[in-house]
Amino acid sequence: MDTPVRDVLADREMALGPQGKADKALKHWRLSIDGDKVAWLILDRQGESANTLSGEVLEELDKMLAAVDGKGPRGLVIRSAKKAGFAAGADIREFRDLGQPDEAGHQLKRAHAVIDRLDALDIPTIAIIHGHCLGGGLELALACDHRLAVDGAKLGFPEVMLGLHPGLGGTFRLTSLIDPVEAMTMMLTGKTAHAKKAKKLGLVDAVIEERHVENAVRAVLAGKIDRAGGSWKGTAFSLKPARAVAARRMRSKTAERAREVHYPAPFRMIDLWEDHGGDPKAMQSEEIASFSRLLAGRTSQNLVRAYFLREKLRANGKVKADIGHVHVIGAGAMGGDIAAWCARQGLTVTLTDLDPKAIAAAIGRAGALFEKSLHSSMDRRDAFDRLVPDFSGSGLAKADVVIEAVAEKTEIKHKVLKDIAAGARKDALIGTNTSSIRLEVLAKALPDASRLVGLHFFNPVNRMELVEVVAHDKVSKEMLEKANAFCGAISRLPAPVKSAPGFLVNRALTPYLVEAFMLLEEGVSKETIDRAAEDFGMPMGPIELADRVGLDICLSVATMLKQELDGSMPEIPAWLTEKVEKGELGKKTGKGLYDYDSDGKPTKAKHTSSADAEMIDRLVLPMINTCMSCLREGVVGDEDTLDAAMIFGTGFAPFRGGPMCYAAERGHSDIVKSLTRLAEKHGDRFAPDAGWNTENAKQAA
Repeated sequence: MDTPVRDVLADREMALGPQGKADKALKHWRLSIDGDKVAWLILDRQGESANTLSGEVLEELDKMLAAVDGKGPRGLVIRSAKKAGFAAGADIREFRDLGQPDEAGHQLKRAHAVIDRLDALDIPTIAIIHGHCLGGGLELALACDHRLAVDGAKLGFPEVMLGLHPGLGGTFRLTSLIDPVEAMTMMLTGKTAHAKKAKKLGLVDAVIEERHVENAVRAVLAGKIDRAGGSWKGTAFSLKPARAVAARRMRSKTAERAREVHYPAPFRMIDLWEDHGGDPKAMQSEEIASFSRLLAGRTSQNLVRAYFLREKLRANGKVKADIGHVHVIGAGAMGGDIAAWCARQGLTVTLTDLDPKAIAAAIGRAGALFEKSLHSSMDRRDAFDRLVPDFSGSGLAKADVVIEAVAEKTEIKHKVLKDIAAGARKDALIGTNTSSIRLEVLAKALPDASRLVGLHFFNPVNRMELVEVVAHDKVSKEMLEKANAFCGAISRLPAPVKSAPGFLVNRALTPYLVEAFMLLEEGVSKETIDRAAEDFGMPMGPIELADRVGLDICLSVATMLKQELDGSMPEIPAWLTEKVEKGELGKKTGKGLYDYDSDGKPTKAKHTSSADAEMIDRLVLPMINTCMSCLREGVVGDEDTLDAAMIFGTGFAPFRGGPMCYAAERGHSDIVKSLTRLAEKHGDRFAPDAGWNTENAKQAA
């Protein structure tokens, strides 16, 4: 296919100032002066697909600002040459090298001096923002006098996701520019603001089209575009008593989402604003000190680790493959939601099912997803156009990827897979969304087993990023690469695992859930059990999670694992089977271990007994012990992939860095002692895996 002219000319369509001869002494910036005596300072970080603010980038910026001072221009424009956006923030790779608060503080002070120099220039400065403008990138833009957002830009401070708060002036510049409560909300939640919302907040002066950039710059310099920002609330909150009242509300709302002991950053940011919000200079000094302390803490270091684990999985999906059409068989909760997500991400999808009502219900859920997650009516319309109800199944013959998502029963899957093999293109990837059945078993239905790959999505599909890409002994390398590419095409994280009972995530999760069921059998309240897991740092407890997964799925996986593994998994409670037989499957049926209201929220007792350390260990250590089993058996290739899969597939407390990271920090010997103690008291299901002995020997060496 010929390359569209628009793509060929894309770079020329961006207003980047005069294209003069590049300064060989510079790697990341270029400076030019146009005919109107406007300086254009363009950031184009060498060797990177997106701009980030490294120490070297900021050092060059300092030199360029000095050069601008010497050229006497009428104004300065700062923008990015990257198609992806203005800047994605700080270079997080450098965070790993700043382990001590004093060292981090020293580096931050140097960076602040550069940004302050930009802020102090005595000529008008204009940031032209397109695409993403996040974290340190937004802090760079905030130091300019004016900000113009190209339509489609997204601005935000995601630092809280790394256990931090803005550290390059964001805390005091943003709260000084716009309504301080809106500013704090933006920083506390990490949510981005689209260009139009940013204009409404006063974060940008105007929203423009790319073709109008040069005219908009002239308009700013001519005083025809008013400077955004300013709020009567800024004056009101310059008084500490007013900030104290707002800070109490902020702490209360933040505590609903995160515990201070686990995630201190948002609480330190509230302290920072409450104590120093009326004094930018004091707030700047305290911002540097607070950021430095947080960066050196375990929470931030583990969240930074989780960030790189995510990037490692994302890299698995950066494989080229021609994937445009996906055919999904089975329009139930998983199949329908997989189809909707693929359509949302730009693929053509045909969705088929024996029950037309199931397809109709899936289309309805897709509409809700598109309405919530796509911000323009055109984008929503296009997504609907890509999602095609396929009552006859004719899409099978055209698809690049075929996914079966039918009932978790071998005989049903065998029949569907035989039909796929007969009707699909010979080069099509055949994916199965099985959550537990060995691929070797399913492959028996296919004349060519090399095409079959496990594509295990997690519920809810639109929120859970992980997809287990399950290999077996007959799968081809080409099809595994195509499976990874498919995950990348739909913005999902492919985790390579080998076919085994329950694969990785469900196998590790099941002992955690079953132990929760055992505690229920002993008379412990479900709310107390969930609280124990939440005290550890899980986003939700195992009882609520079981309802979310579906008690039918829990029963199926637990039964299979008990049959196939040699371990001492306890007997499955009879009441679990009874609930499944009665159709009380959890959230999806409105009743499971909890009852659910019309909004899908569980009804819980308000007063909950506190959990002790042993209860937490009873829940968490079987999961970690099983993770060691999976490593020892080669189900997963390394600890990093395992930790990433558990964080992004189960929500395992991200601030702990993953199960194996937690085990290392706690100490393998302590894990073994605690498991042994639990085994003596509660049975062999807690017996330490043999892999701990090998790991202990490695550590000793």
